[in-house]
Order: sequence, then C-alpha cells, then structure tokens
Amino acid sequence: MADQEIEDAVSRALEDAPARNFRETVDLAINLRDLDLNDPSNRVDEGIVLPNGTGQDTRIVVFAEGETALRAQDVADDVLDGDALEELGDDSDAAKDLAGETDFFVAEANMMQDIGRYLGTVLGPRGKMPTPLQPDDDVVEVVERMKNTVQVRSRDRRTFHTRVGADDMSAEAISDNIDVIVRRLEADLEKGPLNIDSIYVKTTMGPSVEVA
Repeated sequence: MADQEIEDAVSRALEDAPARNFRETVDLAINLRDLDLNDPSNRVDEGIVLPNGTGQDTRIVVFAEGETALRAQDVADDVLDGDALEELGDDSDAAKDLAGETDFFVAEANMMQDIGRYLGTVLGPRGKMPTPLQPDDDVVEVVERMKNTVQVRSRDRRTFHTRVGADDMSAEAISDNIDVIVRRLEADLEKGPLNIDSIYVKTTMGPSVEVA
C-alpha cells in the first residue's frame, strides 16, 4: 500500500482536473538530479508491472510460429510469422508504422536474430526490441503481464514521464501504481532517493501536483 502523501497528491490531481468528455490518462513526471545521463549506464530503462494496471489499452504484437502463434492469437493484438517479418524488413514505412502504434513486442527466442537483422534499426532506437520468449515460457501469461506494464525510460533527459493509470481509477489504485514505480527507481538509481529531485502527478489536461 502506498503512503498517505502519495494518495493525497493523486486525490488532489483528480479533483483539480477540469471535467472532460473523454477518459484521461494519469501521468507521472519524474525529475532526476546528480546523474550523468550522457553515460547510458546511468539511464533509467525499466519495464514495470503495475499492480492495478495501466488504465489504458496496451497494444502487443507477437512474433511467433506454430503452436505458440496459435496461443498468442487469443491474447495479442497481432501475431506475425517469419514471412511477415521478412516483408516488414523490405518495407521501412510499414515497419515504422508498426513500431509507432505498438507498445510492446514479444518474440520467440529463435526469431530474435532475424528480428535484429530485419527490424533492429527501427525497433532498437525506439527501445522496442521484443521480449524474448523462451521455450518454457507461456506466451499467454507473458502477454497478459505486459498488458499491465509501463516502460519507464529517461533516455538522456533528467525529466521524463510515464503513465500510471486513468482518471476513472481510484486514487488508492493509482497511488499503489506510483509506489511501485518509485520503489523500483530508488532501488535502481546509483544514489537511490538522492537521485530523485521531484515527482509530480497529473491528468492529461489537469494541473501538476507534487508527489515527492
């Protein structure tokens, strides 16, 4: 359970947000300090499973064949085989469109080399290389878990954002999601909490409220 300060901040962000006729995302803005982000080893790049989900649809594409592909069809947004992969390698515009509209990719481990060859230059810079699916992995479990995952990525910027829910979720559920992200950051950063300058929460169109 998140501490009361986080939940109070989320409650204020939800209450202060102007009424909209669409479902808004709730986002977290994280500001780092005392880190040389020109050094890639200091950058944040984490896939974090949120306990209460992202509050949004997450688009997942699976590269697979055979039985794995059949099972993936029930849970993934699209399933692509080796022939489709090769076609994407010959059509850079289609590959870029796919990368832009997809949140996460999953691929059978034995396809990763071909994915690197055909799509590495498109997916790599976007931080969207697939999660390898090992022979013992259950593709259904992997995809379902990734539907509740957000990618927290700073690149070379001290300020970066990630979604933590939607405005129709409870403040408690959103604050629990935030707590998981903050704890992961504190564990991974070189100086832990000392590398976090400030954190703000806001709805898409609403004002920012400081969390920490």
